[in-house]
Amino acid sequence: MTNNNFNPQVLEQTDLTRVHNYRRMLDFYNGNQWQTGNAYGEKQLSFNYARAVIDKTTAYMMAGAYCKADASDDTKEARDKAAAAERVLGQIYADNRLEQLDFDTETDCAILGDACYKVTWDTANKRVRITAPDVSGIYAWWPGDDSSKIWRVASQYSLSADESAMLYGVKVKEKAVKITEVWTENLFELWVDNNLIEKKINPYGFIPFVIFPNLREPKKFWGKSDITQLAEPQCELNRAISQLARILELSGNPIAVLENVEESEDIAVSPGAVWNIPEEAKAYLLDLLQGGGVNLHIEYINLLYRTLHDLGESPRATFGTTSGNTSGVALEIEMQPLLQKVWRKRLIRNTVYCERNRLALKLFSKYTGEDFGNLNLRMVWSPVLPRDMAGLAANEQILVQNGIHSRRTAMSQIGIKHPDSEFNDWLTERASILKMNNENNPRTAGKTRERAISAANEGF
Repeated sequence: MTNNNFNPQVLEQTDLTRVHNYRRMLDFYNGNQWQTGNAYGEKQLSFNYARAVIDKTTAYMMAGAYCKADASDDTKEARDKAAAAERVLGQIYADNRLEQLDFDTETDCAILGDACYKVTWDTANKRVRITAPDVSGIYAWWPGDDSSKIWRVASQYSLSADESAMLYGVKVKEKAVKITEVWTENLFELWVDNNLIEKKINPYGFIPFVIFPNLREPKKFWGKSDITQLAEPQCELNRAISQLARILELSGNPIAVLENVEESEDIAVSPGAVWNIPEEAKAYLLDLLQGGGVNLHIEYINLLYRTLHDLGESPRATFGTTSGNTSGVALEIEMQPLLQKVWRKRLIRNTVYCERNRLALKLFSKYTGEDFGNLNLRMVWSPVLPRDMAGLAANEQILVQNGIHSRRTAMSQIGIKHPDSEFNDWLTERASILKMNNENNPRTAGKTRERAISAANEGF
């Protein structure tokens, strides 16, 4: 498909609801959570649990994730190519600081509901370049009802005049310009404002974008934010606590109530104050805390607090507080809502990270000529909850001894990132130990010397 009659001005009127929702979710995450203004100067508190839930969920989800490249068959050549691919991916991760980029992108994805990676070749440094563009400037097209097949992607962003001249050699009079990149599998177009600057064959042969949702809604391409479920209880929690704070503040500065008094002067609430009032009049301080009314507010706040945890799928244990000395199974049951939420997200990210790594290896092969063959890429995720390493190691030892697991499989189960390399190190170490034992064993050493003397005599 081509980009005939493409006009970057149309993008400004495309997906307005989606882009507006991104700004709204980001504002909410940053603490702008009151829907109405403060016309009377009343106290408006914001207890940003929405941000805390997103940050903690992201930390649980992204702990210890890495990519594995498995050989397509069990030949030595295939294994060597898979090992080479893992080394290249490791270098790409280091060059692009992907551990930090992935964490930041995952946080952004949880807030906005969508995210994007861009995989290109850096001709100056001769390496793969991976970035995470602002998804509010990303637009995608797909044929009919098949949203899994994207045929065109447009990326729009702003540059200063100096940046435009430095990156694209385009000099403009304005302080800033709007850049639009349009990609299909066959063509690439570069627009500066509304002017087509460059149009050429796509040098990569594929669209270098991986667009993905935070959590997928059925039959929809764009995802949904974690804040969607948290916004209403979060706003109500802010209102309820602010209301209680005002009551407590007024109770600390009590209101003087005068009955049967037409005029009042010099009525002040202070220690030792004397009030002069008519004989039939009454004067007293309004007690806003009487009758246990404050407890009703506290109970309602606790209800909102539990609702926030339930809808955010983040039990109190997520914040490091448990009901007591909880066993591993009991803790897992208590943390089930978070585990299920992390599992749903990782299900999507498996495809995303493997596709991104596949494009990175494809670019590396294209520009360096190194062939990695047919690889099976997969993601390895660390467990969300802490594990009993001693018990796990003991179980794997039994499985290896009984021929159920190989040593490589056991290493993967325990959490070793590169079991093949670790196994080779073990073989080298084992050979060195056996050699040293043979040399230090008198009987073995004597036999070795006898064989050496015999071989020397046979040579004469």
